[in-house]
Amino acid sequence: MDDWLIWLILAVVLGVAEIFTLTTALGLLGGAALFASAAALLGLPVPLQLIAFAGSLVAGVVLIRPIARRHLKPPPPDQRFGVQALVGRTAYVTREVTGRDGRVRIGGEEWSARAYDETLVIPAGVSVDVIEIEGATALVYPRE
Repeated sequence: MDDWLIWLILAVVLGVAEIFTLTTALGLLGGAALFASAAALLGLPVPLQLIAFAGSLVAGVVLIRPIARRHLKPPPPDQRFGVQALVGRTAYVTREVTGRDGRVRIGGEEWSARAYDETLVIPAGVSVDVIEIEGATALVYPRE
């Protein structure tokens, strides 16, 4: 079997394994094997194929891995979106909030609310902090 075909089979196997593991490492190895396959197809001897493999692997680790890591990290807390972006914001009580029900205005939207501490009764007109979002209900606590 030709060297280039062995490298190509190795590249395909590593590429398929990367699809199932999503580690980036196997994808980089597969890409390096693809470069080594190209070197073998050009007729380079095995030591130069290994150098092409190692060189492209190092280039992949230096250039591609940081980009992949940046895309795999969760967004910082200041870039939250959806209802999780409301946690920590200030809300205005529009209807008395108890441990069972109430209404608050968060930004420009009106939300159902409950007191985070079920023993509290928060009167209308008070500013509160949103501690948690549970479904469509904001759990709030009065500001100090």
